[in-house]
Amino acid sequence: MPGTWRPPLRWVFATATVLGFFSFLQAYRLTTLNLRYPMDIEVGRLLLLNLVYWYIPASLSTVMFGLAHRFRIDGARFIQALAVHAGAALLYSVVHCAGMVATRWILWGGQMKLGTTPWTAFVQRIYLSNLDWTLMTYTTVVALSYALHYSRESHARAVKEAQLETRLVEARLRTLEAELHPHFLFNTLHAISSLVHTNPDSADRMISRLSDLLRLTFDRSGSPGVSLQEELEFLQKYLEIEQTRFQDRLSVRYEIDPDTLDAEVPRLILQPLVENAIKHGLSPQTGQGLVKISSSRHDDSLWLEVSDNGVGLTAGARARLRSGVGLSNTRDRLECLYGPAHRIEFSDDIKGLAVRLQIPFHRAPSAGGAAFQVA
Repeated sequence: MPGTWRPPLRWVFATATVLGFFSFLQAYRLTTLNLRYPMDIEVGRLLLLNLVYWYIPASLSTVMFGLAHRFRIDGARFIQALAVHAGAALLYSVVHCAGMVATRWILWGGQMKLGTTPWTAFVQRIYLSNLDWTLMTYTTVVALSYALHYSRESHARAVKEAQLETRLVEARLRTLEAELHPHFLFNTLHAISSLVHTNPDSADRMISRLSDLLRLTFDRSGSPGVSLQEELEFLQKYLEIEQTRFQDRLSVRYEIDPDTLDAEVPRLILQPLVENAIKHGLSPQTGQGLVKISSSRHDDSLWLEVSDNGVGLTAGARARLRSGVGLSNTRDRLECLYGPAHRIEFSDDIKGLAVRLQIPFHRAPSAGGAAFQVA
């Protein structure tokens, strides 16, 4: 077992001092109430006697904590531990009695009137009159050591579990991002391959932009969150590839609140939504396609929206959205990062489809470059 924690001696003696003053006040009041045999009260000596009464266990507290740690009652050899503590408690009571007798002798010396009472009887009377309290004191110190040990052990376990949970979430996020990157790369390469023979110049531009996009991806790897400005910069690179593919059929509109540009968002959170809008909303139609990306802040929430003027959510498109990698990946990542503090909404009451994300608003630790400019 790891080493047990012991309270600092200054705390122990501060507590003993408080208890000593309490005992002194109690003894002083009891003495003043003794009307039948009035006594001259020596306040200083009475106070010192009561302080010593508690300073003795305070001085031995380190030894008691050590015994409690070495011979644990909750261990496999609890019978042996009980025997050790029983012997230690009796030994402590003897030491405490000897300390109190010595203190009385130092304070009063020859003034102690024993009469015909022998010293052995006098010592036994002091010992037996304080035996229950000394045994209770030893038991209390041992019990306190266990309580402190269990409290610290529980706290350490909670911290360890929290760290483990954090590592598991980070591992899950890395897995989800690793799953998303090949999906994105495969779809982009597939789009390039469709233009290699029909439009080599467009395919060449797409390869160049894909290279820029991958370079930007690798530069940002390792961080689960980026500023919205960096995310939009990445999204612009991706949309340049799609606009090359669709020529004049695809236009993009940004409605970005400037106050949200430094908000922290998960990496690649917008790209799967835009990809779904293009693939399931705009590709099936022949007319002009529009993708709109907007952001706004409401109180402590950041709202992100990707909408299109495509065919909307047909039954087939709805099924593909639910089973597709992009959206399911986005759901899982948001669940890992924010739990119940996020929301995903779909709206198809207008032409096309709008997907809205709500996440907590936090400022990114460091904003990226100023490549993206709000129109």
